[in-house]
Amino acid sequence: MAQNFGSKRTVVGAHYGLRDWLAQRITAALMALFTLALIVQILLPGEMGYDKWAGIFSRQWMKVLTFVVIVSLLYHVWVGMRDVWMDYVKPVAVRLVLQVFTIVWLTGCAGWAIQVLWRL
Repeated sequence: MAQNFGSKRTVVGAHYGLRDWLAQRITAALMALFTLALIVQILLPGEMGYDKWAGIFSRQWMKVLTFVVIVSLLYHVWVGMRDVWMDYVKPVAVRLVLQVFTIVWLTGCAGWAIQVLWRL
């Protein structure tokens, strides 16, 4: 006769927990560090104007770093919005439409970011 100790736990869900928690923290830290680096560049001596602002983003490494931060921001937003849709929108069809709209919107934002960064 087998003895079962404890309660049987039914595990459901997509099991995103730790991975998404870690992704949120890493992307937030990356965005915070980028913000600090940008503030330092802005506070360097010199008059703040278009020339200084364009000069900050004219270097290729800064464009790439900015794009990496924008992608991090978009992933950060996706994880957060997906969790909001999964937690608070119960009809599956409505949730799917909202998730697809979010993906399309974030993809459009990434395309716009590319245009802005490499147009300078």
